[in-house]
Amino acid sequence: MSLMQMFSYPFMQRALAAGALVSLCCALLGVSLVLKRYSMIGDGLSHVSFGALAVAVALGLTPLYFSIPVVIIAAFFLLRMANHPRWNNDAAIAVMSASALAIGILVISLTTGMTTDVDNYMFGSVLAMTSSDVVLSVGLSAAVLTLFILFYHRLFAVTFDESFSRATGLRVDLYNTLLSVLTALTIVLGMRMMGAMLISSLVIFPALTAMRLFKSFRSVVLSAGVSAVACFVVGLSASFALSTPVGASVVVVDLAVFLLSCAICRLRGAK
Repeated sequence: MSLMQMFSYPFMQRALAAGALVSLCCALLGVSLVLKRYSMIGDGLSHVSFGALAVAVALGLTPLYFSIPVVIIAAFFLLRMANHPRWNNDAAIAVMSASALAIGILVISLTTGMTTDVDNYMFGSVLAMTSSDVVLSVGLSAAVLTLFILFYHRLFAVTFDESFSRATGLRVDLYNTLLSVLTALTIVLGMRMMGAMLISSLVIFPALTAMRLFKSFRSVVLSAGVSAVACFVVGLSASFALSTPVGASVVVVDLAVFLLSCAICRLRGAK
């Protein structure tokens, strides 16, 4: 089946539109997160989102609309915990991640059980994307991209040297919070397709791949964005052709591209 035929199906068009935008957002934010050693924040927030999803399903609420404010609040508190002198990034993320996942599992076991909707959020499903999901994803992804572009130079400064940025009068805490909120939005939007277990890979892999090939921040950001979208399209196509889960297919493609970039980097060093 050709690509044109494959993407003639409405559910594939919805998946492509929403997934490409979410992948782009994840990649752009991922560069700053990886450089700031916050790369696992995506994993922590995805588990928080799963816990929120479980509560929403139990209460009969719309999971996506309920999860977004919960995960944004979690991102805010996660940042506060990470900056506390008695905590560190890894410990803060681990505590929140494990707690949210445990709460989600308990709520599911005591109420609805593992329904199809919960399973889709856990592992992702291309068929789970509804028209309203796509509209919300496109709208919020556009907002994330707009804010990233508007505050690009400030996020760049905060990423590389917080102390100097603070000394020059830049509101470091504000932009760290902005970065966390944008990440929270992107994670929630991507869970429907990628699943809570794999969405953090969209944050990490494109950034690591780009860093192997380029040195400047701008080049890394642009390369990560292109790589993320391309890997998603290839993974989505492979998923449809081979009848495999979308999230896992995209991650395997990201892994292959990352390993290829490592090989290229090694060859460059050998010359």
